Amino acid sequence: MSALARIATFTAGGKTRYGAITDTGAIDLSGRHGGQWPTLREVIEAGALRRLAEEAAGLPVDFGLSDIAYEIPVPMPEKIICVGVNFPDRNEEYKDGQAAPSNPSLFIRFPRSFVGHGANLVRPPESPQLDYEGEIVIVIGKGGRRISEAAALDHIAALSLCNEGTIRDWVRHAKFNVTQGKNFDRTGSIGPWLVPFTGEAQIADIKLQTRVNGEVRQSDRTSRMIFSFRKIIAYISTFTTLVPGDVIVTGTPTGAGARFDPPIWLKPGDVIEVEADGIGILRNGVVDE
Repeated sequence: MSALARIATFTAGGKTRYGAITDTGAIDLSGRHGGQWPTLREVIEAGALRRLAEEAAGLPVDFGLSDIAYEIPVPMPEKIICVGVNFPDRNEEYKDGQAAPSNPSLFIRFPRSFVGHGANLVRPPESPQLDYEGEIVIVIGKGGRRISEAAALDHIAALSLCNEGTIRDWVRHAKFNVTQGKNFDRTGSIGPWLVPFTGEAQIADIKLQTRVNGEVRQSDRTSRMIFSFRKIIAYISTFTTLVPGDVIVTGTPTGAGARFDPPIWLKPGDVIEVEADGIGILRNGVVDE
């Protein structure tokens, strides 16, 4: 993966910044462009993500990798919309005899429910049932309403990764909602960085894998998704206006901890890695609150 294609939000020297991540360190692009674009949200809105990536090619590293702490790549996005049950085997896990639905299941997450790459997920005292879900993230670059499937990919700015951590028993606290179990503070992660979107070939058949302590738990390919990236964008934009910086989390393969017998919940000391071709590895530990 090209070092030029990794744009992150990070904290260094007591200040939150954005820049390019190379194999040896971070190039502080916010120090050069922060007056014009204070965060990556404004960079994305200006359509300047790839320009910054190209500019970074000739610049020296400002911080070593050990001197930065990753934040979620898009700070305070207007919307984080998650797709549920988007792989064939995942639908079968529900054992309800129902065919895959004709439209995607959706729910909302709040920004503070996520941490960045390298930070610990936090298991709350209310439940031990912290689970992992490795997913691919698309970040909207060009806003729109009622976007056609044919035009949908023109609205993607970048890709990233998500561990859509879930408190399982809290998604069953009421009759038909999952909001509570999906939004405990710091139970999920997004990152490490944004990879600028270059076209359909980049996302057509990505291998997505989740490992816990080195053991492969989830593995599938985007070519097998029930709802394509085009369909997801078109469907969501039917009812809400998508804006630059919106984050869409596109669904997880089979193999989450809840589906084992007995279930295998995440515990302090575990290390979860979500990896996807051409994007990278999102790695997090686990601690108790």
